[in-house]
Amino acid sequence: MNIFVGSLPFSIEEADLRESFEAYGAVDSVKIITDKFTGRSKGFGFVEMPNDSEAQKAIDELNGAVVSGRTIVVNKSEPKPEGERRSFNNNRGGNDRGGYGNNRGGYGNDRGGNRGGY
Repeated sequence: MNIFVGSLPFSIEEADLRESFEAYGAVDSVKIITDKFTGRSKGFGFVEMPNDSEAQKAIDELNGAVVSGRTIVVNKSEPKPEGERRSFNNNRGGNDRGGYGNNRGGYGNDRGGNRGGY
């Protein structure tokens, strides 16, 4: 079972998280999600446990536990439906958030002046 763990202290290490879950059974993997630019923890992660009953016991007992002063959230991880995934398409085109030649600030707009935009 894949388990979501949220509201983690930013200082927690994967080894510490693994140790907390191993008290309930075997752990296949632990991953704390980090910012790709800074490497800093985003405060959540995932734990994979092969035995569903052990995983459920860990969820039941660790959800709401206090770790380093923070109350953590632990629940079964559900995959996002395909339609809800974020798109990282940089070819957005056609927005009206400023920039050149649009109607909301920026250069060449129809409101006069250089407001906002670029």
